[in-house]
Amino acid sequence: MKWLSLTTLALGFSVPLAASADWSKTEAEARGQTVFFNAWGGGEAINAYIGWVAQQVKARHGVELRHVKVTDAAEVVKRVQTEVAAGRRTGGSVDLMWINGENFRNLKQGGLLFGPWAEQLPNWGAVDLNKPVRSDFSVPTDGYEAPWGTAQLTFIADRAKTPTPPRSATELLAMAQANPGRLSYPKPPDFHGTTFVKQVLIERAPDRQVLQAPVTPASFQAATAPLWAYLDQLHPLLWRGGRAFPASAAEMHRMLADGELKLSLTFNPNEAANLISTRQLPATAYSFGFSGGTIGNVHFVAIPVNAKAAAGAQVVANFLLSPEAQARKADVSVWGDPTVLDVNRLPANLQAALRKTAPGALAEAVPTLPEPHASWVEALEAEWLRRYGAR
Repeated sequence: MKWLSLTTLALGFSVPLAASADWSKTEAEARGQTVFFNAWGGGEAINAYIGWVAQQVKARHGVELRHVKVTDAAEVVKRVQTEVAAGRRTGGSVDLMWINGENFRNLKQGGLLFGPWAEQLPNWGAVDLNKPVRSDFSVPTDGYEAPWGTAQLTFIADRAKTPTPPRSATELLAMAQANPGRLSYPKPPDFHGTTFVKQVLIERAPDRQVLQAPVTPASFQAATAPLWAYLDQLHPLLWRGGRAFPASAAEMHRMLADGELKLSLTFNPNEAANLISTRQLPATAYSFGFSGGTIGNVHFVAIPVNAKAAAGAQVVANFLLSPEAQARKADVSVWGDPTVLDVNRLPANLQAALRKTAPGALAEAVPTLPEPHASWVEALEAEWLRRYGAR
């Protein structure tokens, strides 16, 4: 039985963890390696956090972490696929990547992932197994990716302008009818835009259970018919008549702050608090969810099969799972990304840090709806673009 690092012990963490007997060899191999971490680079708070992680793993483990800022993880997947298809089975350009959903499914199905390794990390023993950390959009992870944060679709409004928020897709449509041109969502395949579409799909689908199985032409047609009928009603009422869409959630936040939109959205229940603290949103901003629940999931990091620094990537992933790194990430003044650890097993000081809230953060209990099977994403995005993308 192996225990967490001395740094973690100093924080008072005392959960015995079963770790790989080879972990010390992994740490030794990692020292001196450079890890190219391909991760979304569109958020200042996220970029700053990854910068802090880079400082820590350099000082503690001698690992150089370089953040390769990407806008779409699918492009990273394509790069890995292209490299391996060209015979580059070692020395790849990607060592660690932030992915989930259909991107993980595509890499796993193609045999393009290193592992399994995730459940051999020393800090895996602190992970909350009641969260969906072993399933990614209904696809078993099988140890090929490690969780590092949780997420749930959350809406943001300004209480000074919208004191009563919509509590369902039906109420959102009514709000759009009462406020034409003041609502929108990011254009798919932007992640937040696709998530909004999936949210409406779940609410409107005649049988939600079919969404947990791989998509078929028949199931797609039956399940999505109410979705398209809803969007056909909604789009003419949106910003610019639904002929254009915001490029990202970040753009929607700015439009909310400027009063151009009445709602924004995020996949981080604490993001509004962070935006208030950095004065990107007014102090009257608040977060809310739908009464019937909103989509939630876990996000992960994975290592490509041809990674040049697989040992270093595992060391970084293990640090990302440490109570210290998870507590810092959950701090709304840093990022506010919720933890994947079992908070009840942590010492009192870290429990308090991880449960700390701030004005603007989601303060209500919103049921979590499971993501559809990963195969639905590409089908939904393709059909959305066919119907609405050329307008």
